[in-house]
Amino acid sequence: MQFLMDNWMLIAVAVISGAMLVSQAMSGGAADALNPAQAVQLMNHEKAVVIDVCEPAEFSGGHVGGARNLPLAALDKQLEGTVKDKGLPVIMVCASGMRSKRAVAAAKKLGYTRVYSLTGGMGAWRSANMPVSKA
Repeated sequence: MQFLMDNWMLIAVAVISGAMLVSQAMSGGAADALNPAQAVQLMNHEKAVVIDVCEPAEFSGGHVGGARNLPLAALDKQLEGTVKDKGLPVIMVCASGMRSKRAVAAAKKLGYTRVYSLTGGMGAWRSANMPVSKA
């Protein structure tokens, strides 16, 4: 009992952290999110198409090699012409991961079945020391 009294703050942090992990797992949001290493695996092994939903100026400042630029505002109109096979894996990328989450939802509404968001966007990509293209 003395241990619990002396370490109540650490125990509270552990309980809160566990609850947050369970909550995230139960929400199902993580199912369509990839970290940079998972994205590379999908690109290399399953020929995933990378769609960068940033604005053209952001895209020209640096993007995942081979990515195609379709700004989020144009995604509904241009995605089907860019990625014809709706069964191919598609990885949505933006600067921070926020727009790419919205892009995943939009692509799913269009009938794409394997759509993922790069968690943390280009910031995470750069932090993982992945190559950045400016061409």
